[in-house]
Amino acid sequence: MEPLKSKDICVIGLGQIGLPTAMVFANSGFNVLGVDLDKHIVNQLNEGKAHIKETGLQPIVTKVVKSGRFKASLKPGKADIYLIAVPTHIKSDNTPDISAVEAAIRLITPYIKNGNLIIVESTVPPGTVGGTVKNILEQSGLKGGSDFYLAHCPERVLPGNILKEIIENDRIIGGINNLSTQRAYELYSTFVKGTIYTQEVTVVETTKLAENIYRDVNIALANELGNVCKTLGINVWEVIKLANKHPRVNLHLPGPGVGGHCIGVVPWFLASTSLELTPLIQLSRNINNNQPRIVANFAHSIVKHIPKPKITILGASYKANVPDARESPTTEIFEILRQANLEVSVTDPIAINFPYELIDFKNSLNKSDLIVIITDHKEFKEMDPNFVSQLMRTKQILDTRNCLNHSEWREFGFSISILGT
Repeated sequence: MEPLKSKDICVIGLGQIGLPTAMVFANSGFNVLGVDLDKHIVNQLNEGKAHIKETGLQPIVTKVVKSGRFKASLKPGKADIYLIAVPTHIKSDNTPDISAVEAAIRLITPYIKNGNLIIVESTVPPGTVGGTVKNILEQSGLKGGSDFYLAHCPERVLPGNILKEIIENDRIIGGINNLSTQRAYELYSTFVKGTIYTQEVTVVETTKLAENIYRDVNIALANELGNVCKTLGINVWEVIKLANKHPRVNLHLPGPGVGGHCIGVVPWFLASTSLELTPLIQLSRNINNNQPRIVANFAHSIVKHIPKPKITILGASYKANVPDARESPTTEIFEILRQANLEVSVTDPIAINFPYELIDFKNSLNKSDLIVIITDHKEFKEMDPNFVSQLMRTKQILDTRNCLNHSEWREFGFSISILGT
């Protein structure tokens, strides 16, 4: 087999993963056609403007658009390599929804030619790439593994540090046969500085799920510990800090719930394959899914003695210093408190995709009776307690991230409640 010479790549999906991935390829000398169904995103990118906030992304977008190595389009075109980076979801019954992946594959099938390499980066249930994806592609009349090459290389990046981690992190690659694996390996070797591990495609699909499940299960344990410690009247943060001094213990931290597009969704991709064999995964999901209700009830209990109380939620995005508000626990906490006929406002300096109105910081705190910290953004950790105290009616804080200097805030007369205490 001849070494990889292709330089034309078509990336389907220009979201949180697809766009940075496209930029890394373009910045590495490839000619990249980026495809998205959102006309506004396509137009914005062709003007050299990134529609996603990510460290270091905008300068690369400007550079590769100006150089002509990247162009955005509403439909695919001829290429040597096709890369699928569209989101996957779960349905209302917690079964996987890979309709976006299926649609993306159908979109490129008319363009597939002999010798093409197709990469699926989207997180998918076991058996998807070698089954559903391969079957759709073979409707072109070409045979997978000989006429075209097909592999899975799931993303493993941290929002806020995506561009760096795409290049520096270890990667896992699995093809539908050895030739497909080798082609994909050659492609990623052009820019990945970490170690690239290869395996059979279903092993790689399941490995990606296991990585997210590991975190979900351990977060569930931390949340359960926190809820128990509250009933015992002790501080879970101190318990975890001491426990982690054991050489073989590494407990995660509790929080208001699991958000983002991966951890709260992906565990069901494996659990749904066998509900009888995955009680731990399902229980962990249920524990973490219930955490927003626990936080909302905690907040309600703090203000129940105040006539017509106002609650201010700090943070709409699911993670500190990241704008993504998909699956954020704030959404459910806000809805539960509003259903209890409480006045609630949410403020966040960077969040996008939040389904409700975000209020500016000062107005959200004006005459508020309780601050509930959901997202430990840098701006919230560095708030001036004196300034905040002058805005509020009742000086109370529920810190679900244990992120403030509580002794400093108490000096300004604040009553501090901490999740898990």
